[in-house]
Amino acid sequence: MNQTILSFSPDTEPMRLDLFICREMAGETRATVQRLIEAGNVLVDGKTARPSLKLKGGECIQVEIPPPQAAEPQPEAIPLEVLYEDGDLIVINKQAGMVVHPGAGNSTGTLVNALLAHCSDLSGIGGELRPGIVHRLDKDTSGVLVAAKNDRAHQSLSSQFSVHSVKRIYQALVYGSPKEDTGKIEGIIGRHPTERVRLSGKAKSGKHAVTRWRVKERYGRMSLVELRLETGRTHQIRVHLSEAGFPLLGDPLYPDGGRFNNLTDPQLRKLITTLGRQALHARTLGFIHPATGEFMEFTTEPPEDMAAVIEYLRKSVI
Repeated sequence: MNQTILSFSPDTEPMRLDLFICREMAGETRATVQRLIEAGNVLVDGKTARPSLKLKGGECIQVEIPPPQAAEPQPEAIPLEVLYEDGDLIVINKQAGMVVHPGAGNSTGTLVNALLAHCSDLSGIGGELRPGIVHRLDKDTSGVLVAAKNDRAHQSLSSQFSVHSVKRIYQALVYGSPKEDTGKIEGIIGRHPTERVRLSGKAKSGKHAVTRWRVKERYGRMSLVELRLETGRTHQIRVHLSEAGFPLLGDPLYPDGGRFNNLTDPQLRKLITTLGRQALHARTLGFIHPATGEFMEFTTEPPEDMAAVIEYLRKSVI
């Protein structure tokens, strides 16, 4: 791994971290530098930072550039919970913490790496021997996900997702208790105007997004909500609920308005801290099988960490 040490002079005008690194390391694009920072490969005085950090003078910046990765994902023997599998597709219950597709900072340990090792009958997508990823779940979102094994299945499933005919139901634990039992959130989702790692409904431009919700259980100042997606935008549920005033428990990216810090129950604080992620689970996935034309539906319950929070809330209304 190539390492570079940079110093930000004390008598220099304040400057963003990503811009400073771009200036000092000729040949590196700003997008590349931002990915390095977000992947934890840049330390400022020994600590990770955001690309937007303002350097004020005297900081020591350590930049590590990882070695080039293989162009194609490699098979890895990673355990998978398989719900269904045939010659056309595979349905799995993705565990929280697993990235779906290799990318910057995540070249190994992904679902694609696991599927390459697990599936011995891949006929390939677009002439490449790889699984067809037709939809994704955030790294720390658990739940049901389908992948295609061949072009026919890939095209059929992709078409179903594009016309929003796939049945997708999520469960989320949120702060707050909506006045109504059901509702719909609709609008565009695009890049946040100031926080580039986040998405927002307040973006200048974006893609149309629709989320229908229903309160399943109320626990005083928290609720268990069921959500049905009519569209599948990145971070859609997290953005919609956060901006509606009902942020997800444990979400590290979308702020909760200080609600966790205001909790006085030490056991509940411990359970949410142990969760360490957004309390979001893709519970149900339903689609038409590409070959048989049969409608198939798969449902899984929230994993143990999220279930523990639900059980505790059921016993002690907050």
